[in-house]
Amino acid sequence: MDFFEASLAAAIGLILSGDPALFHIVATSLRISLMAVAMAALPAVPLGILIGSVPFPGRRLLRQVLAALVAMPTVVIGLLLYGLLSRRGPLGDWGLLYTPAAVIIGECVLVLPLLLHLIGSAVLAADPRLLPTLESLGAAFHHKLWYLFLETRTGIVAALVTAFGRALGEVGVAMMLGGNIAGFTRTMTTAIALETSKGAFELGLALGLILLTVAFLVNALLARMQTRR
Repeated sequence: MDFFEASLAAAIGLILSGDPALFHIVATSLRISLMAVAMAALPAVPLGILIGSVPFPGRRLLRQVLAALVAMPTVVIGLLLYGLLSRRGPLGDWGLLYTPAAVIIGECVLVLPLLLHLIGSAVLAADPRLLPTLESLGAAFHHKLWYLFLETRTGIVAALVTAFGRALGEVGVAMMLGGNIAGFTRTMTTAIALETSKGAFELGLALGLILLTVAFLVNALLARMQTRR
């Protein structure tokens, strides 16, 4: 118990002192996760609205596939992308492996099925009278999509917040594609794994406390949004 108490006190001291190495890792994690979610949101928002609003053959199967992909182990995604981005892979000439761009791509691929599934579900749960009403008023297709977006915007934002939390807590993809390079691709999760294995429990614990705080804030935001619906 003395060891844990001493480590906890040291971890809190690192946070309160504004340790540059600690907060550089935090900033890297936040930047990579935000960029990954933003990249995934560009196709996911319109496609998710389409999946939820436009009946087409195979839609139920597609939603089942998306739900299955949400639960795919992250190391599998990391392994597949590693094969594509490695020097011997088809995209090896791009030189992306072990760069922040590779981690962003990996986390983008990770959260894309989650966004599509959650946004599609939010649209399916919307007022079923909305589309028939818009059609009776002669609304154009893009107008229908826009009004669906406005109607389900709370669910869409909740999906984005959930995806951010998923990306921030990811370790397999970040480790395999980023290489855990200090000052470059090291994120909170990969740093926690490394520092704890090195015996630097205080730094790992400090990062864990920050990660828990961010996760708490994300969940609090989600809970507040759900109470407004």
